[in-house]
Amino acid sequence: MAIDISVVAASVAFVTLVFYLIRILQKGMTSLDETNRTLAEVRTAAHDLTGEAKQLIHTANQISRDVKGKIKTVEPLLESAHDMGEALQSVTHSVKQAAAVLGNELTPKSQAASNKVQIKVR
Repeated sequence: MAIDISVVAASVAFVTLVFYLIRILQKGMTSLDETNRTLAEVRTAAHDLTGEAKQLIHTANQISRDVKGKIKTVEPLLESAHDMGEALQSVTHSVKQAAAVLGNELTPKSQAASNKVQIKVR
């Protein structure tokens, strides 16, 4: 009889163990299903982001080409402005030299006038 009770107890313990093992495996399967769904969503999001990134790079390249073209268009204008600035600087330098020469010619006359002594009588 002790053997029969031991066999029944072992059988009940085995059934209980199998029952909990099945529950653990079911929870594991549920977790794996959720993980698979999450991975599918991540893949979809990654593909969408890849497409958007390619579009962004394409747009940036277009903008870069556009800016380079506009710079090439404006560059001659800036060179002309630079040349005009140099010409204006040359004219200014010439005017300064001419003014200095005229100033030197006028200075002796003004010094002669200031060297005269004026006496006032009351």
